[in-house]
Amino acid sequence: MNSRRDVRNNRAALFDGIEEGGIRASSSYSSHEIDEQDNERALEGLEDRVSLLKRLSGDINEEVDSHNLMLDRMGNDMDSSRGVLSGTMDRFKMVFETKSSRRMLTLVASFVVIFLIIYYLTR
Repeated sequence: MNSRRDVRNNRAALFDGIEEGGIRASSSYSSHEIDEQDNERALEGLEDRVSLLKRLSGDINEEVDSHNLMLDRMGNDMDSSRGVLSGTMDRFKMVFETKSSRRMLTLVASFVVIFLIIYYLTR
């Protein structure tokens, strides 16, 4: 709820005094008799708003660049981990596809012995 109020306040601060047709003219002036000082003040206000928008867009650009860099790094890390995992899986496939029952028996016996050792150490 506060964020909506902040957005409205920021929007009001940016576009205060500006309508669709341009700058509001005070009721004491006709459309052809707008004072030069009012024009200068309105121009300064617009310059301030433009500089604020420029700074905001620069900050947004920096944030987007940093996030893109972080996502690129994360993608590269995922690719490298996928390669390592793929190589490991290929090695497991090669071990399990061999027809040698002696290797399979040795592998199963190793797992059982390691499990028993860990079991007795943690008890």
